[in-house]
Amino acid sequence: MDGYPPEPWNLRARACVSLWSVDRDRLPALPVGVRPLALRGRAVVATAFVDYLPGGVLTYRELLAAVAVRGGTRPGVSITHIWVDSAASRAGGRELWGIPKEMAEFEVAGDFTASARVDGEVVASVRCAGLPSGVPAPAWASTWQELGGELVRTPLRVSGRVRPVRAAWRLSGPLAWVTGARPLVSVAVTDARLRFGPRAR
Repeated sequence: MDGYPPEPWNLRARACVSLWSVDRDRLPALPVGVRPLALRGRAVVATAFVDYLPGGVLTYRELLAAVAVRGGTRPGVSITHIWVDSAASRAGGRELWGIPKEMAEFEVAGDFTASARVDGEVVASVRCAGLPSGVPAPAWASTWQELGGELVRTPLRVSGRVRPVRAAWRLSGPLAWVTGARPLVSVAVTDARLRFGPRAR
């Protein structure tokens, strides 16, 4: 079923997130109107496995890669690659916010060991050491995506408990552009509550 909830989406989740320093020349195409936040030719990229839990409007798993960008004077992220295991999430992400979600098969085990397969091939896996309680860390951000030929901004608010961890990633295929870099920092997020949208008009 591809029917999806109206925006905003209120979700509950846990996640393993890493930030990387990637050569700007290796970045995939970004929407017209945004530019990567880069220093000395290096851009900041985030990769994340997210497990959306019961208690939100949808339950599903997600793998994404996003580039830190600026749209005009506003910082945010642009999601370049993203996979989910929910047809409703895929349809809603594309139609509401221009997020280029595709389908994948996921395995998530233990505290947080996860992998995603696309057409039978593993495109990413991570082993995130432990998911301790951490400390409260609210955050605010925006996504910048292309929708219907226009650049759109969607606000995201997150609250949860965060703690630095060690994350061992394996990335290939469509995420091979991240390889060769080392994570700057990795965090485990637990007890997360997210509010995504509504899209800025």
